[in-house]
Amino acid sequence: MEQAPSLNVFGEPLSVCSHQPKTGYFRDGCCNTSDQDVGIHTVCAVMTEAFLAFSLEQGNDLVTPVPEHGFSGLRPGDQWCLCAGRWWEAYQHNCAPKVILGSTHINTLDIVPIDILRQYALDLN
Repeated sequence: MEQAPSLNVFGEPLSVCSHQPKTGYFRDGCCNTSDQDVGIHTVCAVMTEAFLAFSLEQGNDLVTPVPEHGFSGLRPGDQWCLCAGRWWEAYQHNCAPKVILGSTHINTLDIVPIDILRQYALDLN
């Protein structure tokens, strides 16, 4: 399973999104991706009540713990590598969470325009 180059949306080295909880397709704390990552888990986002409720409505329960997979469930304020398509869908429903661009993989730009990501960025001045 070959990873795509670990670059963020600025073409710089990808920063860690979260080790607590451990996130990422590879569970390495980063929003790295590969051809096997069909969900494209590349957006480092800060969870909100609104987004977690939206995700649950879409059939993706990110709140309920799954101990057998080492998943304690997400809470508002947790950082998590979201599927780029799900983030875009949340954006279209006015409930997209804020993002950390330095930790968001460059492949996200295949789905979400940079100007929209910038509007949600927590790490821009």
